[in-house]
Amino acid sequence: MIGLLGKKLGMTHVYDAYGRRRAVTAVQAGPCTVICVRKPAPNGSSAVQVGYEPVQESRLTKPEAGQFKKAGVSPFRYVREFRQEPSVPGGNEAERWKVGQQLTVELFKEYELVDVTGVSIGKGFQGGMKRWHWKGGPRTHGSTSHRRPGSIGSTTTPGRVWKGHHLPGHMGAERVTIQNVRIAKLDAEHHLLFIEGSIPGSERQLVMVRKSVKRPGVIKPPQALRALAEDEEELTNKNAKAAKAKKT
Repeated sequence: MIGLLGKKLGMTHVYDAYGRRRAVTAVQAGPCTVICVRKPAPNGSSAVQVGYEPVQESRLTKPEAGQFKKAGVSPFRYVREFRQEPSVPGGNEAERWKVGQQLTVELFKEYELVDVTGVSIGKGFQGGMKRWHWKGGPRTHGSTSHRRPGSIGSTTTPGRVWKGHHLPGHMGAERVTIQNVRIAKLDAEHHLLFIEGSIPGSERQLVMVRKSVKRPGVIKPPQALRALAEDEEELTNKNAKAAKAKKT
């Protein structure tokens, strides 16, 4: 699914139509430029490459600069690829996009569900209780195994440590995707997306915002707003029936 590249700015809050405060994450999304459109015939797959954040050509390697010269666009710091699926038999979703085309937050709509991908915050080497949420050992007097892993091996069968043990080690700094989060508000003038809740990554870090894979194009307003819309629709129907009865 097509999407945008952006930078996580941090968390803030917005107010809905009822004045309720909602915690959101602000993302500076786009504008992005289409650099390359890959078609299934020569490449084996359909995809769209987009660039984000202009950069001086002197900061790029010659192969990287040549990629932008071939496409006829200015160089960018970040380049990512969005795989595309055929929209209809015999057609392809990638045909909608052209090289040099600008992509902005207007790709999305308010209350639309999206998937956000980023690199989680690195936490270094951590013990098992923080990394895997162990309960811990006995806390009674005399215990010397409060936070230790305990025994992980065996004797002669199988005579080794089973793979997949939850042990202390490096935590965080992994690619993480959070699915079906809602866009609470968007600001097209300043290229901002306000996404409900938290998203992966630290501040000023690159993130990818894509249309939801599992629920593409779904607009899911808050429950209170849906109830308000239903009440307004019911009131409109009631007034229309009353006006019709009055005429007759």
